[in-house]
Amino acid sequence: MLTKHSQDPIRLIWLFAGSLIINTGISFIWPLTTIYIHNYLHETLTIAGIVLFINSAFTMVGNATGGWLFDRWHPYQTILTGVSIATASTLLLVFFHGWPAYPILLVTLGLGNGMVVTGLNSIATLIKSKNASYVFNVLYFTQNLGLVFGSLMVGFILPYGITYIFLLAFIMFAFFNIVVLFEYRGLNKAHEGKRQKSFNSEDTHKPLQGSTQAIAAILFCVFAAWIAYEQWNSNISSYMLSLHMSVRSYSLLWTLNAILIVTLQPFLTHFDDWLTEHLHGRLYIGFSLFGLAFLVLIGAKHYALFALSMATLTIGEILSFPAVSTFVNDRASDKDKGKYQGIVQSITSAGRAFGPLIGALIIDHSSYLILFIFCSSIVIFSVVCFAFINKINKSKKVDPN
Repeated sequence: MLTKHSQDPIRLIWLFAGSLIINTGISFIWPLTTIYIHNYLHETLTIAGIVLFINSAFTMVGNATGGWLFDRWHPYQTILTGVSIATASTLLLVFFHGWPAYPILLVTLGLGNGMVVTGLNSIATLIKSKNASYVFNVLYFTQNLGLVFGSLMVGFILPYGITYIFLLAFIMFAFFNIVVLFEYRGLNKAHEGKRQKSFNSEDTHKPLQGSTQAIAAILFCVFAAWIAYEQWNSNISSYMLSLHMSVRSYSLLWTLNAILIVTLQPFLTHFDDWLTEHLHGRLYIGFSLFGLAFLVLIGAKHYALFALSMATLTIGEILSFPAVSTFVNDRASDKDKGKYQGIVQSITSAGRAFGPLIGALIIDHSSYLILFIFCSSIVIFSVVCFAFINKINKSKKVDPN
């Protein structure tokens, strides 16, 4: 007799471990990009920004390609291709990390990593032993835990030389490559079975009427939220320094962010069933907290207000980001679930790419005050649009949540 667990294409432990491994590996590299290009390779900050933008663009390509190949080709070969590209890129970085080798390999790394991240989220749609929302929540937790591990280790290893950073990243991706080779082989069979069922069964899940509009609306929320979020990675640090706060004080805010995610995410996962039943409310509250976090920064001069803003932002992040994947998964047809998970990741990458640029343009032509008002306004506006679409769908009785 088959159990639900035996129906899973891979063991959940290896899905979550894979997410932890690759996010630890990538976090050895991305936090150092601006510092390395500017301080080690002696290029301008503008050049560093362009490199980051191109990297995000190719990550978007990887996200979209990974989702499409997951649905239309073979999931196993898709993830294996992505992690192989990333592994080869980090290996080459060990030996070639000058200019222009570094930015070129950073681009190929983004392409491969984008395919893998989308692949892991797409696997969640094939899991039978747990609700997809539970899997998305844990994937989000392992993603952030990996970023915490990697970022902490970089501080200890960097003094010994940048080569060791790239070597560790290569070891992590190579290890995941081995995991995929031996533990992810069941993906193709499970995916093929699902596709066959979608062709033969009259009861196969089809997208709800109005799903396209609802998905577009939630993706607008994601894009707006990431444009706002990226200000913390770029422009807010400069703002804090202008107020005579230290770099250490700024970095401690990210420590607060990590602590809140690692401690609160498992708590939310425990109430996954209830939160799934109230998915719309979870998204409304989460994204609204994003917008409110930037209102706190208006006129902020004391460190406590920056900490309050970061805490508010993080709670909004925990509530909203994992729930987006669940919302989209529930509304995508069986044959397109991977594609839509790729679109979610692509929109995330787009927000990361455009966020610093938009923020810099606003600051250059106005002020930080206008930036904070803009970030709050665009996120709240996106939530209103999302709520409006949902109200229309509800009035037509096409949306069960």
